[in-house]
Amino acid sequence: MEVKDMTVEQLEARKAEIIDLLDAEDADLDAIEAEVRSIKEELESRKNAEAQREEIRKAVAAGAGEVKEHFEEEQRMSNMEIRNSAEYVEAFANYIKTGSDKECRALLTENVSGALPVPEFVDSIIHTAWENDEILSRVRRVYIRGNLKVGFERSADAAWVHTEGTTAVTEESLLLGIVTMIPANIKKWIRISDEAVAMGGEAFLRYVYDELTYQIMKKLAALVIADIVNSPSSSDEDEVGVPVVNAAPSVTAIPTAAANLSDEARNVVVIMNRLSEVAFLTAAAAGNFAIDPFAGLTKIYTSALPAYATASDNAPYAIVGDLSGCTVNFPEGDGVVIKWDDLSEAEADLVKVVGRIYAAHDVTGPGKLAKITKPAAVTT
Repeated sequence: MEVKDMTVEQLEARKAEIIDLLDAEDADLDAIEAEVRSIKEELESRKNAEAQREEIRKAVAAGAGEVKEHFEEEQRMSNMEIRNSAEYVEAFANYIKTGSDKECRALLTENVSGALPVPEFVDSIIHTAWENDEILSRVRRVYIRGNLKVGFERSADAAWVHTEGTTAVTEESLLLGIVTMIPANIKKWIRISDEAVAMGGEAFLRYVYDELTYQIMKKLAALVIADIVNSPSSSDEDEVGVPVVNAAPSVTAIPTAAANLSDEARNVVVIMNRLSEVAFLTAAAAGNFAIDPFAGLTKIYTSALPAYATASDNAPYAIVGDLSGCTVNFPEGDGVVIKWDDLSEAEADLVKVVGRIYAAHDVTGPGKLAKITKPAAVTT
């Protein structure tokens, strides 16, 4: 979104987001500084304009000025207002279908370089999908172009107490690692009929974006889970370790996993298949324990993890931790890009629609996650 199209609240919120970007080792400081300067200038410009309007109001109220001529001034809509207009929605739908953005750009009151602004309701569809996904809404999101390298602390000595006059404390032994995040396209495509294509602009866009956005978010959430599952049990030079607790469902399995987290794990949740929840409740009932086997933690369900009953020996079936220990980077923004193919299956009156998000994802926070694996069956 262009700075001029953002509200004051959105500008202030963006300033707060930029602070988090500074923590990234590969942060583009020049780009960040330029964006901060642009936001500051826009806020200052609006402040000055409002002060000028207030002065004019006071002068008019005091009777200043003499009417010389009555004229009609053309009221130009802002880009944000145009994006919400029926004309722009229809033009954007045609852009998706044809690939030509001339109609959309002709409607915009200001030149827009780069990606074409989407109608506001499309933006809402995408970001509602983000917030509704219980996994993706909890991960750390950044927007750094290119490959992202995130440094992490593998091990470090504790601080020392030094009494004056005694032997100097030894230098800290600090061991660091670096996670390299390389983005890739996450895609989903569907076939739609010519009848669906003929729908009006907003109905058509909702139909396409709702389906593709949901499926892409679902896949990205599954990839985040796979990052945790495939992480080593201890950190090495290029991977953050995720401790393993090998235990069957019981009233102590989840608290034991949580005990392996550091004090930096704040918003701790339990992630599992719904069928695994039944296994934990069954174990608690069988032991006649009046104890919550989930230790009061929020439960998040995903089919990206197997049920305990069907999991392989020593395979993770539950995850305990703070999902901010995972980072997702969007070099091109977190919007869904749509591609259109009306030729491949034209003989069947079908159109292929492809949606994609360009993203990188990995575990980047040591001590924030732990996984519970299924014990191997006892052989006799």
